Amino acid sequence: MRTWRNGGGTLTVAPGTGTGTGTGTGTDEHVGTGPGPGPGPVGAAAREIPLRIAASYRARAKGLLGVDGVDGALLITPCQSVHTFRMRFTIDVAYLDRRFNVLAVRTMRPGRLGLPRLRARHVLEAEAGAMERWGVRPGGRVRISAAPLGEASPPGR
Repeated sequence: MRTWRNGGGTLTVAPGTGTGTGTGTGTDEHVGTGPGPGPGPVGAAAREIPLRIAASYRARAKGLLGVDGVDGALLITPCQSVHTFRMRFTIDVAYLDRRFNVLAVRTMRPGRLGLPRLRARHVLEAEAGAMERWGVRPGGRVRISAAPLGEASPPGR
């Protein structure tokens, strides 16, 4: 199991993942690798989204509080549930298991408390509608690549 640090990174979403028919076929133990449940359209490329990683207690507690938007996504780890109290905008939330299989995707308005997902180990947060645009769906799989130490993370707006 990997120990995460606060910082930046990249979220990679392979095309055609998340049809809701499986939980991924990759057996590699490396962080979030594997092709997902099926091949994407011919000629389609994987999407790379800028990512901010919140792994410390302080960074996880702050999350997206106090910002007006987010460029890319926020990975909160470890995490099984989130809330949107004092948030300024609606967010999409994707619950991920230890191998970065997508368990559920929900849209949460400000002032809501999400139900805990017992199998969840990580949570991805992004602006409302982003998960659908990126193709993040239950049953799919994403890849997380942490940036080298010292590299800047994408800022919130």
